[in-house]
Amino acid sequence: MKKALVFGATGQVACALQRCAGDVVLEVRGRDEADFSDPAACAAWVAQTDADVVINAVAYTAVDKAEGDEAAALVVNATTPGAIAIAAAARGLPLVHISTDYVFDGAGDAPFGLDHPVAPLGAYGRSKLAGEVAVRAAGGVHAIFRTSWVVSPDGANFVKTMLRLGAERERLTIVADQIGGPTPADDIAVACFVAARQLLAGPSKSGTYHLSGGPDVSWADFAREIFRQAGLACEVVDIPSSAYPTPARRPLNSRLDNCATEAAFGLARPDWRFGLTEILKALGAKH
Repeated sequence: MKKALVFGATGQVACALQRCAGDVVLEVRGRDEADFSDPAACAAWVAQTDADVVINAVAYTAVDKAEGDEAAALVVNATTPGAIAIAAAARGLPLVHISTDYVFDGAGDAPFGLDHPVAPLGAYGRSKLAGEVAVRAAGGVHAIFRTSWVVSPDGANFVKTMLRLGAERERLTIVADQIGGPTPADDIAVACFVAARQLLAGPSKSGTYHLSGGPDVSWADFAREIFRQAGLACEVVDIPSSAYPTPARRPLNSRLDNCATEAAFGLARPDWRFGLTEILKALGAKH
């Protein structure tokens, strides 16, 4: 693989792809050139690219806003990825697409396997599920990675929020009944490149996969580890989700079974604690 067409320029995964590309040349199309509210314009970039693979790192990720803006979320998360997938299939180009744990209802406490029924709780999850369906329906070679709790030195995310609040306050109340796997964006980027190369060599690996950091943890315990590594003396008090109401329901269980990803691509589940250390170093926040 010599070249990849990447949709997205400034989001967490898009930045990580640029950071982790190595010797892969990237054709990066940001919002100024590839507006995901215009499916035909985005598909046109695929039709004319000389890249070997296509990676979609664009998503409508404002979970609460999506509750009142579902039509826009559907275009960005489903209609346009579907158009890109059709264009990629027509060219014979593998497509790597990022999805989410929000396609599940968060019930139980076991990791969700690939065969578990999908049942999104809200608009964001419905839009991302529709995107998965559209990518599969295009009929081309693809890898869909469902991931969770993405963190990085870029953009807005839980790590950066905790660093800011932890430096300002002595005590924070954090939700403790939502359990999942924080996933460093760099690990997602590496997985995208690994999958793209292997799809070029073995199209039979086309399919849907789970990619989340381990070990599984609550938001509260994740915050404690952030503060520990950053040297911040901020107390974390556990609260239930019911004490922190939001417009969109969050899944209580975001655990994902990563076994198929390791079996297909040789990608071991990333340790988010190591990833957190690297993020803090990049932010200059490690004490």
